[in-house]
Amino acid sequence: MNYASISKHVSRAAIALGIVGALALSPAVAQDIPSKPEPGTFKIGIEPWLGYGQWHVAASKDLFKKANLENVELVNFTEDKDINAALASGQLDAANIATHTAMGMVAAGLPVKIVSLLDFSLKADAILAGADVKSVADLKGKKIAFEEGTTSDILLNYALASNGMTINDIERVPMPAADAGTALIAGQVPVAVTYEPYISTALAQDKNIQLLFEAGKDPGLVSDVLVVREEVLKEKPGQVLAMIKAWDAALADYKANTEEDRAIIAKAVGASPEDLKTAFDGVQYYTSAEAAKAFAGDFKSKTFADVLKAAKQAGLLKQDVSADSMIDTSFVDAANK
Repeated sequence: MNYASISKHVSRAAIALGIVGALALSPAVAQDIPSKPEPGTFKIGIEPWLGYGQWHVAASKDLFKKANLENVELVNFTEDKDINAALASGQLDAANIATHTAMGMVAAGLPVKIVSLLDFSLKADAILAGADVKSVADLKGKKIAFEEGTTSDILLNYALASNGMTINDIERVPMPAADAGTALIAGQVPVAVTYEPYISTALAQDKNIQLLFEAGKDPGLVSDVLVVREEVLKEKPGQVLAMIKAWDAALADYKANTEEDRAIIAKAVGASPEDLKTAFDGVQYYTSAEAAKAFAGDFKSKTFADVLKAAKQAGLLKQDVSADSMIDTSFVDAANK
């Protein structure tokens, strides 16, 4: 099966898009959030990654309508550069992106806010190695296949730094994450950084391949957030709140009907539930209440700093951004009043 379209990662080229100045900074978000959504369509950018799967559940089970949203349009993308450009140009109201991608957007001048935490990848992103590589320390001098500018890049840099090394201590072999596992199986490289379902595929095809380092070593290092343009937060706050409530409704349904809803998500990302079982097990979804708690706790105080540091080490960010300036907690708070 071709999983080449399954991607949730950002490239340097995407951050380098002409998004600086694409939208003028809009006024601060109003404090009062109406409980009733405004009329009209809400357009949200989405890629075929499991972490965004609850939107497909909501669409399939009419949970958007139950949240009184007039029309929700899931706009599908296969490359981050395209979803970033669409958000920057105002073609989208919101987008599902990796945490470090959101940092890059804000650093580049795009006026967006993180309004909710969607998922942590705990076991669904990992460094894989052949039998001769026993530890991260053994990576020194090794050829490593990974997709530059992505969460694979973030994970690799974090693992190396945790063991007193930098990216300059390994030999880079740039390639899409979809191909990295295949390169490892073929013996072209001794180490690969990739994500599910490619992890499970590689482990199943070659029993000598092992998990060397998983994203769960630092929960949240590989995570996804919902970002909304500041203009939309001002003009359609009721729709944003309703979207978050629809996500919660979908996640509640997912927990009650896991097998059924996994089939819905798997179909949306172009795979089978069986192929993605390990991938699903490696993803932790967040309700708005859990997001609110994370924003008030470890995500803001630790995770954000860890992602920022890893993104800078990977060369994806050149400047600091702050959690306080990027995260708007008012919507997850309002969803749980």
